[in-house]
Parts: sequence; structure tokens; C-alpha cells
Amino acid sequence: MQSMSARDAKNAFGRLIDMARAEPVAIEKYGRSVVVVLAVEEFERLTAKAKKQLASAASDKRAGQDD
Repeated sequence: MQSMSARDAKNAFGRLIDMARAEPVAIEKYGRSVVVVLAVEEFERLTAKAKKQLASAASDKRAGQDD
């Protein structure tokens, strides 16, 4: 994962977008990562995966209650 300072992200927003389309970018303030910018396709992939995991866990829990 690449990183850039908040100041650089503000001053070069177009570059940040280009970088985030290729891989997530950590934005740092005072040398500490505070947020991550990622492409919408990656966000959708991650949220779909999380929803599947939640649905699977709920299904497993319901199946366990039938015992």
C-alpha cells in the first residue's frame, strides 16, 4: 500500500485518485495513517465479501439453533 501526506493529497488530488485506482493509498497526518482511499471497485468487492460472511454467519447461527 502506498501512502502520502494529507497536504500532498490535498495539493495533488488528481494524482491521489490515479494512485488509488491502482491500489489503496494511506493518507497520513503527522506521520500516522488516518484514512485509506481506494477505488470504488475495491470497496464494492470488500463490502460484498463482508455481506456474504455476515449472511453465512447468520445462517450458521440459525442452523445451530435447530439442534
